[in-house]
Amino acid sequence: MKRKATLFIAAAAALAVTLIAAGCGSTSSNSGAVGPYGSTITTSVPNGAAGATNVSLANSGLGRIVVDSTGRTLYLFEKDTNNRSACYGPCATYWPPLLTSGKPLAQSGLNQQLVGTTSRSDGTRQVTYAGHPLYRYLLDHEPGQTTGEGLQDFGAGWDVLSQAGTKIESGG
Repeated sequence: MKRKATLFIAAAAALAVTLIAAGCGSTSSNSGAVGPYGSTITTSVPNGAAGATNVSLANSGLGRIVVDSTGRTLYLFEKDTNNRSACYGPCATYWPPLLTSGKPLAQSGLNQQLVGTTSRSDGTRQVTYAGHPLYRYLLDHEPGQTTGEGLQDFGAGWDVLSQAGTKIESGG
């Protein structure tokens, strides 16, 4: 059991370094989340590169889906309402919000009129698509992975988005 906790902490630390490097910008820290095996994890969430954050389309096993500039799948949280995020604290550790410091841009077939932002309680700006605040999933490590699809975490469902901005449900 102790070995599993140590391995998990090491993996979480490695992932945090990767997220920081991928963000190429400032970070905000989410500390104190309890991971599997009761370990406490700390990750850093990229606050977006200086300027605009891009969103685009990519092919996946679920069809064409909305992704970030590195090809990582973006999700909506069914608990969000009125263009406002309901994911903070431990939720935002596992589901980091897609943040921007400039006007987000639609690329690769997405409708620029559907791209926007919403204010988070800490003053950062979260990218939205068709009124849905966008999130990554901590356990999606590669572009095109959709391992968060259909999960019921933190009180509601998580789904990838179609080009139209509607949720795509895997059905399983």
